[in-house]
Amino acid sequence: MITKDLPFSDAEYARRLDKTRSAMARQGLDVLFITDPSNQHWVTGYDGWSFYVHQGVIVLPEADPVWWGRNQDANGAVRTVWMTDDRVIGYADNYVQSTERHPMQDLAERLRGMGLADKRIGVEMDNYYFSAKAMQTLREELPEATFLDATALVNWQRTVKSEEELVFIRKAALISEKITDGLMERVEPGIPKNEIVAEIFRDAIRGVEGAWGDYPAIVPLLPSGSDAAAPHLTWNGREFATGEATFFEISGCYRRYHAPFCRTLFLGKPPQFLLDAEKALVEGLEAGLEAAKAGNRACDIANALAAPLERAGIERGARCGYPIGLSYPPDWGERTISLRAEDETVLEPGMTFHFMPGLWMSDWGLEITESILITESGSAETFCNRPRKMYVKD
Repeated sequence: MITKDLPFSDAEYARRLDKTRSAMARQGLDVLFITDPSNQHWVTGYDGWSFYVHQGVIVLPEADPVWWGRNQDANGAVRTVWMTDDRVIGYADNYVQSTERHPMQDLAERLRGMGLADKRIGVEMDNYYFSAKAMQTLREELPEATFLDATALVNWQRTVKSEEELVFIRKAALISEKITDGLMERVEPGIPKNEIVAEIFRDAIRGVEGAWGDYPAIVPLLPSGSDAAAPHLTWNGREFATGEATFFEISGCYRRYHAPFCRTLFLGKPPQFLLDAEKALVEGLEAGLEAAKAGNRACDIANALAAPLERAGIERGARCGYPIGLSYPPDWGERTISLRAEDETVLEPGMTFHFMPGLWMSDWGLEITESILITESGSAETFCNRPRKMYVKD
């Protein structure tokens, strides 16, 4: 008898399935095939490092969902999904990375067996985990079906977090704080970056009391000096140097839930232009937090941030945030709302964002960010509680 350790209650999974089915009905779908591992987990609880092969969840209007994937990964599915074992099906290993057959041929056969060969099928067409070959194969195998783009259909159902989810994000935030405290203490001139990253991972995986650490969807990002103009550089063996700023973009993760957090550390005496940028950025952050209220719009946060930066002569030209919560590699964002001037999505209580107004100029960079919760009343709650500033070790 396999004992399951489901992260959420039966009522929580029922809530998620109801929301997904309602969205399917609005889009006129008879069936939905989910390939995004975050969406699979959100709907079913499936958790495993198997998203490098074709797998997914079949969501039906009435019957329980079906998890479909590689045979050996079906063993993980019966241990992690809330459905009964008969709702887990696997395909043979000779489909994996084969030049002679494709896993979508097996999926098409399963859908035919369910009487869905001529139905309106939603698929996540613009997704890291669903290839052009997969779509081509499904069209060839199910010529009578109508395929509709259901990209982000489930993602949008995830925007407002339940109380159960918020518990996990708060635990992730405690791990983010631990990571940040550790790196601020350990970073000194002459220490190689990889040694600091090793400590970041140790803190991240050890977690905190009551919250073990899971692997984050993005690895630590920590470019220094002129390289901090590039926001997505990782690390090497280079030593930290006096006279340089390094921003650290990290996130604690608990049961796949994240609380991204960024702070900048300057070794030595910061130049005046960087102190001026810090002042404008913190002013913008605080203005954005004040604007992050239920009933306001995503663009209101971005516009509030922009005003102090513009007065300081700083032009960003990028969005300043995105929804966060449950995620798998390669991204901890939920890929729906963007905090930018063009996005008029109305903010609702329970929405969670990484308010991320990084500055990436031609030869320097600065990051001071907050993961936030839109509350029932008043301005946003920050998940982490650390000084909103550029740290300095002189």
